[in-house]
Amino acid sequence: MTSRGKKLFIFFTIVVPFLIYAIVYYKPIISNAPFKAKEFVSLEYKWGVGENLENSYNSTTGEYKYLNDKDSLVIKHIELTQRDKKFLDSNADVQGFWNLPDIVANSEADLNNPKMLRYFMKFNYQKKSKEVTYFPNFDGNPKMKSATAQMQKIIEQYLADSEQKLNK
Repeated sequence: MTSRGKKLFIFFTIVVPFLIYAIVYYKPIISNAPFKAKEFVSLEYKWGVGENLENSYNSTTGEYKYLNDKDSLVIKHIELTQRDKKFLDSNADVQGFWNLPDIVANSEADLNNPKMLRYFMKFNYQKKSKEVTYFPNFDGNPKMKSATAQMQKIIEQYLADSEQKLNK
């Protein structure tokens, strides 16, 4: 067998089957990705103590409500741009938001405690949605806590920056 024949033999017996395998294996995974950036519709974010989460943001309506330092309800209107949607979706992807459980809490006692601070984050897509309720006192898996806390801070920072732009 010539040198060229050996190269072709190796190419057709190793490289081609590997490429076929990779295409067959990864195509359904990529095409059926559950949370696609182009399908991102809206974000819901709420926080407060107990079951009554009086502070909230809903990007569908643009309504941003929160209690200020004087316990006065402040209502503002903040719209999500396409750039903002892409930013939030990509950060959720980087943080592994889709792999988090629906509730990030220590125990049932946290869920039932009326004085426990909690954050609710929900990403809505055309076909699916993902929601996570996060308790900042969570002391379980550090990676899970870090990912959830980071996502919560990113959303909070986005709202603060958007509010600051409105006030200018």
